[in-house]
Amino acid sequence: MNAVEHSDRLSVFKTYKLYVGGKFPRSESGRVYEVTDSKGKWLANAPQSSRKDARDAVVAARKAFGGWSGATAYNRGQILYRIAEMLEGRRGQFVREVADAEGLSKSKATAVVDAAIDRWVWYAGWTDKIGQIVGGANPVAGPFFNLSTPEPTGVVTVVAPQQSSFLGLVSVVAPVIATGNTAVVIASADAPLPALSLGEVLATSDLPGGVVNILSGKTAELAAPLAAHQDVNAIDLTGADAELAKELEIAAADNLKRVLRPAVSRHRPEKEAQGAAHPQAVDREDWSAAPGTHRLTAFLETKTVWHPTGALGVSGSSY
Repeated sequence: MNAVEHSDRLSVFKTYKLYVGGKFPRSESGRVYEVTDSKGKWLANAPQSSRKDARDAVVAARKAFGGWSGATAYNRGQILYRIAEMLEGRRGQFVREVADAEGLSKSKATAVVDAAIDRWVWYAGWTDKIGQIVGGANPVAGPFFNLSTPEPTGVVTVVAPQQSSFLGLVSVVAPVIATGNTAVVIASADAPLPALSLGEVLATSDLPGGVVNILSGKTAELAAPLAAHQDVNAIDLTGADAELAKELEIAAADNLKRVLRPAVSRHRPEKEAQGAAHPQAVDREDWSAAPGTHRLTAFLETKTVWHPTGALGVSGSSY
């Protein structure tokens, strides 16, 4: 029997790694933790990032910011669309990972993955349009042009949703980079595998290294130093529970970071109402709903420029 027909082979288990600066390092600490599915079955070992990994991710994001924010909006849109193309090609893998991570049937996981891919395309279309929505010419009393234009805030820390391991992840990461920011993403602590696999897609999608950096591990352990980091300009607290979000917001105030607070549910989730040990595992947003533009504008600054039009002559004309 030749090698091709031989069936007694060992499976090649996937080694999940961080995605930092366009590369795939193991955690600096050498630590890993077990990731299980909704029934407790072992899926893989994920790297448990350290504070050093978080600092390295910020350095990579800052280094990439100049080139990414300086790229044309049209070019950023092309790259985001390319990411959607690559995700489409690996659709089956993400369906399996999302089904395992979130305890979904194959059909429901397929719907989630399709929605996530479509969301990349949606945000890709906004890259060269958001400036027209939030910018423009301002009427002023005098011979001046007064123009307001949006500019990216800088390096953004994103605490990804805890339950929606893929659609929620895409919904918070895509708008950050679509508007020219760079991101340090803390993946869902219990379901990090789709996020780590997304790093493999980003690495082959023309996205410059460092624009998106993905860390896995304990949310609070990673978020605390990033919220206090002086070279982080903004933080999205979507995946943080109420207590952690408050702590991070206080730390973020030290260098006047922009803060996007987590959504507040009108009804207390059942687990949280009963004093669940991990209330952060409850997502408060409906990620299947139309996203709107609020996440696109959350991490934009407005720059206003005055420029003289010329002195007015006696006839009222200018030159």
